[in-house]
Amino acid sequence: MVLTEDAERLSHPEVWNERYSKSDGEHPTHEWFKSFDALRPFLARNFLETRKPDEDPRILHLGSGDSTLPYDLASLGYKNQLCVDFSDVVVQYMASRHGKESGVEWKWADVRDMIGIPNDCTDVAFDKGTLDSMIFGSPWNPPDKVKEATSKYIREVSH
Repeated sequence: MVLTEDAERLSHPEVWNERYSKSDGEHPTHEWFKSFDALRPFLARNFLETRKPDEDPRILHLGSGDSTLPYDLASLGYKNQLCVDFSDVVVQYMASRHGKESGVEWKWADVRDMIGIPNDCTDVAFDKGTLDSMIFGSPWNPPDKVKEATSKYIREVSH
């Protein structure tokens, strides 16, 4: 079981900056949950079959880190993607590594207050674990910090 203090650290960019600064440049340092291949059946039913690449849906990746998901989707023709993360290290790294030629744009943003990201500019939003990283403590009586952070996130994403 993860200690509350360790889990709480995940909601701070410094933890992620440190992790991403150790990247080998080849593999994700932290691919949340599952790979694209493992997620593909779910994505096929809930996204790939309903939002075709030729429809040019605007895809927002919330707390994208160095996940391969945006590039896996780009390889299928999805060329209108915005990845946001509050780790300036990973944003700079991924933007310099991949550039804009792939149809994947990178911006620094805290998903709890997405200054500079227009409301109603997204057709599809992906969160592979960002919300999870804000949650710690008892699920029955979460600390005020958790309630505040998750409420801000939900308000931002629902715009």
